[in-house]
Amino acid sequence: MANDVVVVLDCGATNVRAIAVDANGRIVAKSVLSNATQPAQENPTWHVWALDEIMGKLGRCCREIREALNGADARVVGLTVTSFGVDGTLLDAEGNLLYPVISWKCPRTASVMADIRKYIDPDRLQRVSGVGHFTFNTIYKLIWLKENRPELVARATTWLFISSLINFRLTGVRSTDRTMAGTSQLLDLNSGTFSEEILACVGIEPTLFPSMEAPGTVLGTLQSEAAGLLGLPAGLPVTSSGHDTQFALFGSGAGMNQPVLSSGTWEILMVRSAHVDTAALTGFPGSTCELDATPGYFNPGLQWLASGVLEWLRETCWKDTDSATVYTRMMEEAEKVPRGCNGVRMIPDLLIGELGSGAGALSGLSIATSRGHLYRAALEALAEKLAGQLRELEEIGRFEASELIIVGGGSKNHLWNQIKADAIQRPVRAVAENETTVLGAALYAFFGLGRFSSPDAARASVHHDYALFEPGSADLQPIPSQGN
Repeated sequence: MANDVVVVLDCGATNVRAIAVDANGRIVAKSVLSNATQPAQENPTWHVWALDEIMGKLGRCCREIREALNGADARVVGLTVTSFGVDGTLLDAEGNLLYPVISWKCPRTASVMADIRKYIDPDRLQRVSGVGHFTFNTIYKLIWLKENRPELVARATTWLFISSLINFRLTGVRSTDRTMAGTSQLLDLNSGTFSEEILACVGIEPTLFPSMEAPGTVLGTLQSEAAGLLGLPAGLPVTSSGHDTQFALFGSGAGMNQPVLSSGTWEILMVRSAHVDTAALTGFPGSTCELDATPGYFNPGLQWLASGVLEWLRETCWKDTDSATVYTRMMEEAEKVPRGCNGVRMIPDLLIGELGSGAGALSGLSIATSRGHLYRAALEALAEKLAGQLRELEEIGRFEASELIIVGGGSKNHLWNQIKADAIQRPVRAVAENETTVLGAALYAFFGLGRFSSPDAARASVHHDYALFEPGSADLQPIPSQGN
């Protein structure tokens, strides 16, 4: 079993990857290609995904890891697919795409969300589905198609999310990844099934959605045409995964009621919970709740702009600094500034629209203020934002956090991690492994292939490394920590 690997096909918004992972969570081989949307034919400002192009890139990535797999004497025993949420499209009876995959980046659905009240009360929509009001939600794409291309909806026999579209190309089987469905704003969150109420309100037939499959389910086997594209043997089992966020949570090592912060341009704070107060969600801007990878559990969460604020400062104050050293320079200058930034304060609300008012501000400036003050003030303001969001998440999920796990690019900023630990007055664990999404998907795949008795048993075979940041530490360097 030591040389057996699962290949995870990871379709991200920025990159597509093929990554081989063994049963102990070690990455054996990896290949990456950039991914990008295409302009829609009708309007160049609209964004769509070209599925054929994505499949071609996944095939190239998969073929490129063959040499590394051969060198490691690794045997591929299965495939699984993970991707970003909400996006998908309609298929006809023969399996042809009736319309390109509308991207979550596409602005065409903003007006649909603005007018959703003509179909259903927006608060009711979130109370039933759990999912927050984001213009990219699947429900708004389907309504746009109904309103603008009703003849295609009439011809359609199936809606497939993008992970399921890839699975369909691999196996010929139509299915619905459970965690992808959880991002759609079309489910009844508590039952875990498509909501009859919501579908009736927007005029969508429930038969449009194939059977919902839990992560780890064997969907089918790799068909000969897809095998040729990937350079892998036909007949390999293909297991269900789905939405990348859920597998990042699982792959981070987080247990139940242990919140995880995915820190990047946006920060997404989520938790694996047995309880969620869906009525409370409507009172918190940016709140959402999705289905956990494990049936019966939920992932309530909140999101806000984070590193995007820091990038704005980098562009404004360190524009001429070499890109290879700029982040180190920024941290070094901020570390020279005492806590409290000599009275310099920042309101980091730089967004305009549904998740912000564009009311960002700096105060307490003087002739002695340096750009290091500004950067540290942003770190402290964002950490205070995190502390408030964590309190709200505890209320929504009805739990009390003992510590916080951080994954993503922001987790590499040791100064920010320490400031966060001080702000929330709890230990912060920064995960050393960058590929938590891929790891989580691979572990579910090994479970589905019968290598482990449960996903948790699969995860127990993995050693997780962390850097630990204790609140109130005078030393801002991370304390090495190891654990499962």
